[in-house]
Amino acid sequence: MSEIPPPAPGCTPCAVRDEEIAQLREQLAARDAEVTGLREQIAAQDGELAELKDRLTRLERAVSRNSGNSSMPPSGDDTPGRKPPRKQRRAAERDAAKKRRRGKQPGAPGAAMTWTVPDQTRDWFPAGTCECGADLDGAADLGVARSYQQKEVPEPAAVTIQHDLHETQCPCGKTHVAPRPPGVPDSAVSIGPRLRALAVYLLVFQHLPVERCRLLLSDVAGAEVSAGFIHSCLAKAASMAAGVVKLIKTLIIASRVVGFDETTLRSGAAGEKKYVHGAFTEKYSLFHLGTRSLDTMKDFGILAGFAGIAVTDRYGNYFHTTWKNISGHQACISHILRDLQDCAETYPGTIWPGQAQEALRTLIHARNQASGDGLDAIPAAIREPLEKQFRRAITVALADVPRIPGPRNSTKQHPGRDMLEFCRDREADVLRFTTDTGVWPTNNISESGLRPNKTQQKVSGRLTSDDTTQDRLGIRSYIDTARKHGQDVFAVLHALFTGTPWTPPVPGQA
Repeated sequence: MSEIPPPAPGCTPCAVRDEEIAQLREQLAARDAEVTGLREQIAAQDGELAELKDRLTRLERAVSRNSGNSSMPPSGDDTPGRKPPRKQRRAAERDAAKKRRRGKQPGAPGAAMTWTVPDQTRDWFPAGTCECGADLDGAADLGVARSYQQKEVPEPAAVTIQHDLHETQCPCGKTHVAPRPPGVPDSAVSIGPRLRALAVYLLVFQHLPVERCRLLLSDVAGAEVSAGFIHSCLAKAASMAAGVVKLIKTLIIASRVVGFDETTLRSGAAGEKKYVHGAFTEKYSLFHLGTRSLDTMKDFGILAGFAGIAVTDRYGNYFHTTWKNISGHQACISHILRDLQDCAETYPGTIWPGQAQEALRTLIHARNQASGDGLDAIPAAIREPLEKQFRRAITVALADVPRIPGPRNSTKQHPGRDMLEFCRDREADVLRFTTDTGVWPTNNISESGLRPNKTQQKVSGRLTSDDTTQDRLGIRSYIDTARKHGQDVFAVLHALFTGTPWTPPVPGQA
């Protein structure tokens, strides 16, 4: 706007005009400032709205997580407000359609009681008086009219056993004293191996807290013991099983295929989070407490000397260059299938998640069939078309889910992108089971092996001592390995306290 010429001297209308124009300019300036403020306010609200939308998206994603589309354990599927996995929803729909009744289902194995030879028989006779007035105590016994059998446990009554070691004298004059029986310490008064085994059984295998274990031993076994005694049983059992655990470790290192996994555990001081690392085969289990670091994996002492196939999730430390002896990897297909299910829910309308899932599931079925037929690999005519289907699905997915630019280790990618890149860059580690049927396609054996630690945490809460927790894990290694060999848990714990621990057979030795 050009400058207004100055008013003529003595021109009143010109002065009024100039004053009105000045007022209009002030009003326009004030309005411009107001508009600028509104724009800034709208921009700030847009930023807040975008942040709220992002938070809502993250919350919706968190609520949608379950054991079918993430690594969340199945125990969290029934959390209020959480959508159950598709498999559970379909099963519920089928049950509703069939109007499934409660209790045993047709075809399920039963546990019916049968008539057996009794361990003891109790005779019962009529008591009182007959209608004629005679006392039934003098009535003639005509034999058993009816019989009933019951399963029952004996009343709780811990017994005190005294072991008298006799001394004998040989005809030559030399005397001999009987040795102490297995499980009897060199102490005048002690607690027997069966009661010690029961305490450890309840703590480690049934996950009872120490105080509840003490109460159960008192109420059900009739044995009054202290919490200190129960803790001493843990330490004693771990010490006596140490040699067997060392053998289990050696046998795992020598195995051809081993599953590795880890899970969180609250142990130590309040606020600290530890990890339980596990190494598993069909015959052996081994546990170790530490962090999720590379140093803990080294301390575990398995991967450094292991020369077989490692079945794991996609955690980077399992693929670290430190492990120079490992001959190959197999990424857990269950994890990949769950991530693909997550992609199907995150990107509705896309086809590639279902195509990749179908290819992997069919390959697993083909591998199981080939293994059952004694084949070393899935026949090429079956394998190659399915591998091509999987490869094409991953290629389409990578184009559909672009990478967010930025440093690889710090830039959060779109859901599924990291998994898709892994499948592209490490295809051999994803599909190894197709050319070697001796390799498991999933790491379910490891996840199942670690699950009791979660049960222990839910029942007992935080374990305050790392040393005691490692004792528990050592005992767990012993009893889990024994169970895989068909042994009874209580029996092998009793053998442990009698000084004759069960030992796994070494392959190749008679």
